[in-house]
Amino acid sequence: MMNGTLVADRVDLQGLYQEKLMTAEEAVRLVKPGQGIIFPIMPGEPKALLDGIRGLETLEDNRLYRMLPSFPVVDAPKDKLRQISIFLSGMDRKAMNSGTVDLLPNHFSDIPSILLEREEGRMVIMATVAPMDEDGYFSLGTSPSYVASLIDKADTIILEVNECMPRTFGINNGIHISQVAALIENNIDLPELGSPSLNDKDLAIGKEIAAKVKDGDTLQIGFGAMPNAVMEYLVDKRHLGLHTEMLPERLVDLAEKGVIDNSQKEIDTGKSVATFAIGSKRLYEFMDNNPDILMNPCDYTNSFEVISKLDNLVAINSSVEVDFLGQCNSERVKSTYYSSTGGQSDFMKGVRLTKNGTGIICLYSTAKNDEISTIVSHLFSGAPVATSKNDIDTVVTEFGSAKLKGKTISERTESLIKIAHPKFRDELTEQAKAMGYLA
Repeated sequence: MMNGTLVADRVDLQGLYQEKLMTAEEAVRLVKPGQGIIFPIMPGEPKALLDGIRGLETLEDNRLYRMLPSFPVVDAPKDKLRQISIFLSGMDRKAMNSGTVDLLPNHFSDIPSILLEREEGRMVIMATVAPMDEDGYFSLGTSPSYVASLIDKADTIILEVNECMPRTFGINNGIHISQVAALIENNIDLPELGSPSLNDKDLAIGKEIAAKVKDGDTLQIGFGAMPNAVMEYLVDKRHLGLHTEMLPERLVDLAEKGVIDNSQKEIDTGKSVATFAIGSKRLYEFMDNNPDILMNPCDYTNSFEVISKLDNLVAINSSVEVDFLGQCNSERVKSTYYSSTGGQSDFMKGVRLTKNGTGIICLYSTAKNDEISTIVSHLFSGAPVATSKNDIDTVVTEFGSAKLKGKTISERTESLIKIAHPKFRDELTEQAKAMGYLA
């Protein structure tokens, strides 16, 4: 009797699936004028639905929210579709700086609440998901991020089912077929991002930071080559944990070698925790149905309350420039807006609440072929501050480390000049004296 009931339930689920299955062109027509459309991060972006939006003639006062997009912006008038970036990538950076795309300032942890405040009662979620399981659930796979926290609050959910999307586990990671207004199928390879190419500066920075990592520590690894270079030098460590935003490609190697086993974490023991992933097929295959990985919403991974429970957290993030006060501009390169805050501020603030945590900002000592120092007397006019002087802990360049937490302005200035490129140290010293920071 029980088996018959289960079979009947599954037949109903498949029937419901077929009822809601349609083409991308049909599905996007469910979008009403005035609604806000929300896409997940990178591999979670539904390409076929995005292409459907490109040809949608009924757009009127709609908004499209994207973070680290994998595909180009939509060619549409702003009064029809306002495109809003939550974190820039190469796909929308030029469009943002030319005014076609707008940028939404945020802490990563606040994105769900910000989007809810902006779009409550008119929210459409479109996402690429793993195929439905026997209980009728689709997994958000690589990209629960902010979407997972908005599923129950969305007015309309449209899914792009892709068998290449890994099935993952985590808080609010699943979407039930009963919640879905429409779905399409599009079995294409997910966007990939291989391990970043590492130069000598990356490796020097990675080695310097890795020396600060102790057995049993938990790591948060930020986006980019420099933070990921740290993982090159962790093979001799033991019982490391991972609690981060982007699941790094090197997790596969370090997990297989037993370096990362999460056995010493105070919470989510035995589990690597992240909120999104972008990597190679090898990473996606490693994630698929892996119970040792939790893909949780960003308001969990980046929550101060959660971060504060990780006693031995080492948070590693990169920046563009740091001034004598310890302020970090991590978003803008002179006249060009390059990225956004992401979770840097969440973790640099959050790590201060831990028992033994360390917050690290890393950057090359120079830019533009060694023509410009990234250690500066003051940030340029209009520079956004991602990490404040009150939240800075340690700064690392290829020339070493400067611990700024607990230091005076003159002590910070002296420490930062020591890790600046040698060709700029005299100039920086003179600037510091003129500002009264050094005698």
